[in-house]
Amino acid sequence: MNHALALAERGLTTTSPNPRVGCVLVRDGAIVGEGFHARAGGPHAEVHALRQAGDRARGATAYVTLEPCSHVGRTPACAPQLVEAGVARVVTAMNDPNPQVAGRGHAILREAGVEVVEAIAPAAARALNPGFVSRMERGRPWVTVKVAQSLDGRSALASGESQWITGESARRDVQCLRARQCAVLSGIDTVLTDSARLNVRLSAEELGIEGEVRQPVRVVLDSGLRLPPFAAIFDSAGPVWIYTRDVDDGVHHDALVKRAATLSEAPAAPRLGLDLEFILADLARREINEVLVEAGAKLAGAFVAAGLCDELVVYQAPVLLGHHARPALALPEPGALADAMRWTLVDETRLADDLRLTLRPVR
Repeated sequence: MNHALALAERGLTTTSPNPRVGCVLVRDGAIVGEGFHARAGGPHAEVHALRQAGDRARGATAYVTLEPCSHVGRTPACAPQLVEAGVARVVTAMNDPNPQVAGRGHAILREAGVEVVEAIAPAAARALNPGFVSRMERGRPWVTVKVAQSLDGRSALASGESQWITGESARRDVQCLRARQCAVLSGIDTVLTDSARLNVRLSAEELGIEGEVRQPVRVVLDSGLRLPPFAAIFDSAGPVWIYTRDVDDGVHHDALVKRAATLSEAPAAPRLGLDLEFILADLARREINEVLVEAGAKLAGAFVAAGLCDELVVYQAPVLLGHHARPALALPEPGALADAMRWTLVDETRLADDLRLTLRPVR
């Protein structure tokens, strides 16, 4: 199963909106077939493993990181194919939270006489697919808020100058972080001020993947619809989705549509302009699993303050910017220290002179 999980990880940047899945077929103590799901619409992990094994799949044990699917989507269901191949035993890391499967895959196998051992490594399998699990169980994507800051928690000088607080290694790491996201979200002020493109600028070779780089959807929260059709974000590949209070049917709207932008209305919200929970639910309906928030202090802070941040990734540089510099997160002050938001450090990685800290909220 550990090998199957490692195989699944090879689809980290490519499988969206599908989950990352690996499969290993074992017969007489030897691996006879293996595979992972690479891209939506392509063969699932089980199919790759069965093709590699051929006749040796009969009587084998299949180790799969997710319950085999039971429904026909863009590809045939996997559970019946395991039965047809004569697999004798199926061991899964976790049950599928997708309501279209949710135990049906295991049931198909058992009804055909296949021995099933389920959910032997749920934590490891869920860690591979936080966005898919979140979309299925909570109806919203997994949200990561990324900030780059100084030692004193500042993201820019008072003038707004912020390029670059962190070094080249950290900025390259951000590209890898973007590559595994379904969407990168920002606010209109950041997009305009920084001429942000929010795309992945590393090649497939640099990312260590086969084929073309899958560009994330760029999501812009633009309550007043100020994004011009000549903005830098349109100069790079990848969809651009704009959320605004009122979709203007005039010339501006038409010009944005000509740049292949998708415009959607979102309810207004105090201070922020747009309802973040509505937007996340709408992104989930559009099969967005994981969202990376790369925004200014106000919007990034709003996700954190609203309890909508599942993971905080902080790139910290060994520099001091002073108390007049802009904060990394604009947050309300707690009434007492006991009320302060607490976070758990889950990873600490050195990137040349900078640190990448990955934290999750204490629920």
